[in-house]
Amino acid sequence: MASDDTKKVGGEFGGIRSALDVGKLEAYIAANVPEITVPLQVKQFKFGQSNPTYFLTDAKSQRFVLRKKPAGALLSKTAHQVEREYTILAALHKHNLTLRASGAESTSEPVPVPTPYVLCEDSSVIGTPFYIMEFLDGRIFTDPYLPEISSASEKEAIYLGAVRALGALSTVNPKAIGLDNFGPFTPYFPRQLKSLSKVSKAQAAVKDKASGKYVGDIPAFDDMMRWYSKNLPDETKLGTRIVHGDYKLDNLIFHKTEPRVIGILDWELCTLGSPLADFANMTQPWGMSSRDIPGSKGKAGILATFKGEPASVVPIRFEVMEKEYCNLIRQPYPITELLFVRSWMMFRLAIILQGIAARNAQGQASSEQAGYYGTFFTVVGNLSRIFLEENGVNISSSKL
Repeated sequence: MASDDTKKVGGEFGGIRSALDVGKLEAYIAANVPEITVPLQVKQFKFGQSNPTYFLTDAKSQRFVLRKKPAGALLSKTAHQVEREYTILAALHKHNLTLRASGAESTSEPVPVPTPYVLCEDSSVIGTPFYIMEFLDGRIFTDPYLPEISSASEKEAIYLGAVRALGALSTVNPKAIGLDNFGPFTPYFPRQLKSLSKVSKAQAAVKDKASGKYVGDIPAFDDMMRWYSKNLPDETKLGTRIVHGDYKLDNLIFHKTEPRVIGILDWELCTLGSPLADFANMTQPWGMSSRDIPGSKGKAGILATFKGEPASVVPIRFEVMEKEYCNLIRQPYPITELLFVRSWMMFRLAIILQGIAARNAQGQASSEQAGYYGTFFTVVGNLSRIFLEENGVNISSSKL
């Protein structure tokens, strides 16, 4: 998010779309956040689908970021949890300070996160709970193809930087940083299947206010859920770790000139569980082909699809990332559980996109591109099935 050219970093902001009472916000900040000096200039970021996010400039020209829950009744109890975002940021920030104070940075990498300043759970201030954090001045790459980077070696270095930041997160013991009660220490993927199955069914039943049509199911939903339930991975190898929940390139802020992550953003889906979920989420494009998307020519619209593309198009080989990640988390290569995890994370993406479609149908979506994103959930659902079938899995046999 550069101060003078937001266009080049993917942190574009403009007028306020999701209204908030700036006067009440200023009064709250004046009473509770000494780091910020009112009055404020407030703009809203254009990027992001779920929680409205605002760019604050205070009277001393200092810059901050505010994230709040969307207004109105919410379909999912697991999404939009800005309180959890703040909790994890605070815990990791304290962890980093402890590492620096003890001189342990030489053996344990800090997890790059912005400094959190305040969490407000009082909905009377601006309508919903919110928190305020540090604004990080760096680069956000919104296109996984990295068209703004001309050097092939630099593209590879950027992705390896993302893997290294994830490796730092994946090796943090949640109990060691005070997150004993942040989430259950039971296996992650069974929890995911149970909760997101309910969420998807609720989303499918939403009726569009304008057309009267239902959002509808993800293709082969029951067959896919049946296969996942019968083929759960062994999670004991890595133990319970912090799961970001949406770890990908456009949720990272990179240094202005170095291929180094300085901030991991958008923690609303964070929990405790298998760190493989984050690695699989970040590497989804390597499991998707544009040839499996109807009407696609080369680039597949909102999806990056690296599978089957020439080396000149793909910024880094999947195997290079997996080997680096294995080295960081001290696991043998290759990771056998990734077949399940990579497919499931595509299927989970389909559920998330279905949620955008449902919010759009109800008039609650905060992103300017929500309608476009929401139409893609059936396509991504099919991609998760194709990935399994191309790796020798017969989904229909899971009925037996």
